[in-house]
Amino acid sequence: MFEKLEKLKTRYEELAHLLADPTVFTTPDKYRAYAKERSDLEEIVAVYEKYLKVKREVDGNREILQEAKDAELHSIAESELKELEQHAGELERELETLLVPKEPNDEKNAIMEIRAGTGGEEAGLFAADLFRMYTRFSERKGWRVELMDSSPTGRGGLKEGVFAVNGKDAYGTLKYESGVHRVQRVPETEASGRIHTSAASVVVLPEVEEVELEINPGDLRIDVFRAGGRGGQNVNKVETAIRITHIPTGIVVQCQDERSQYQNRVKAMKFLRARLYDKMQADQEAHITAQRRTMVKHGDRSDKIRTYNFPQNRVTDHRIGLTLYNLSAIIDGDLSEFVEQLRLADTAERLRASADVG
Repeated sequence: MFEKLEKLKTRYEELAHLLADPTVFTTPDKYRAYAKERSDLEEIVAVYEKYLKVKREVDGNREILQEAKDAELHSIAESELKELEQHAGELERELETLLVPKEPNDEKNAIMEIRAGTGGEEAGLFAADLFRMYTRFSERKGWRVELMDSSPTGRGGLKEGVFAVNGKDAYGTLKYESGVHRVQRVPETEASGRIHTSAASVVVLPEVEEVELEINPGDLRIDVFRAGGRGGQNVNKVETAIRITHIPTGIVVQCQDERSQYQNRVKAMKFLRARLYDKMQADQEAHITAQRRTMVKHGDRSDKIRTYNFPQNRVTDHRIGLTLYNLSAIIDGDLSEFVEQLRLADTAERLRASADVG
């Protein structure tokens, strides 16, 4: 591990010299690539330098212990040594975690799709609750939410909703939300007070740039229709909504949230690229060994991942066995504890997998 860290530290220093080279500065693509590489190494190099400093202090205290004849000085050095060794161990574990390769899509924007599942009208209301939860969580993170398509129900619920989340590490943070979310509560329409169980599915996709996935225009069927819902007086009079069918795969996407046909087409193509990219990845991962299918990955969307129990103010994530008793805060967008624990569990799984391979 330390040999690799030394190489990364050397590369970090090399990149500083390269970025200062006038010939590199006049080549924007090369400059951006070097700047990003150095930025990616910055945290791990900073922690490694901190670790090296602590190790030097550990060695210094050990020398004092060997040479100290004064009992009080010996006791002080011994106490400090224990603290320093503990700190060094913590930094070493942090370095092990930082050395786990990041997934390339984690830094990207995310596209989320929420669909009401079993449970009728109550499932639609729950889907709307999830939409608000993710919107508020995004606001807390300083991300921008951009609605792409929605199918509301009569009681304020949501049959289906698609939206983009634009912000740093949006996909890497939200990818663990993919799966079936279950709710247990008394519906507003339930006169007897009986608790019902409903569900909604969540899909999280990385936003894909055009250069990453080429789509043959001949493979597309594009239909234009009149939009419904919000959008102003012209929304039902002008054909601005777009539906795009990718003929080879049968994937269909649509967007009707914008007032212009062009804007809806841009958004629909963005969603289509994400869906096609996701399918391509899913086909590749079908052959990946079980060792790499960690318990917190976002692969199988049929899995029940979380239960929201309103009567007991309880939320349980079934993948990591974490239960929190602050449902009202969570449904209001406070997902930080789940996000952090899922990230840690995923990192631990990947560490174990890399150790097994090694």
